[in-house]
Amino acid sequence: MTKDLENRADVAELVTAFYRTAFRDPLIGPIFTEVAHMDLDHHLPIMCDFWETVLFDVVLYRRNALSLHAALNARHPLGPEHFRRWLALWVETVDAHFEGPVAEHAKVQAQRIAGSISRRLGGTSGTAYDTILTREHAQRIGIDTTVAGQLP
Repeated sequence: MTKDLENRADVAELVTAFYRTAFRDPLIGPIFTEVAHMDLDHHLPIMCDFWETVLFDVVLYRRNALSLHAALNARHPLGPEHFRRWLALWVETVDAHFEGPVAEHAKVQAQRIAGSISRRLGGTSGTAYDTILTREHAQRIGIDTTVAGQLP
């Protein structure tokens, strides 16, 4: 049985596995490597701070994730397809390494984060609850309707 996420070491294992996969992905990998020119050794501790903050309610991450993505979006437009792929890879990585309540929380929070940033970069509110959504609209703006529940 796979264990649940419990501490910084687990977060580091998850984040490292995710970014190694994401960097090789044909859709989002070039954004990390060719557009952002991301240094993985520098980026991993920052992302571990982010996810440790999200999952364990500690205050380690003090950056503005939206502004960082907005700056990247200005150089290379980030569409819902990029956020869907990021989320799919995240969920696959979580499922491959961990299971339990915190692992499930990591997937739910990733869904919320991806949806919010995608919507904000698309010029709408970060919340998915501004209006009643149809399934088609939810999919167009990057909300996973299998997680969001039954939409008309």
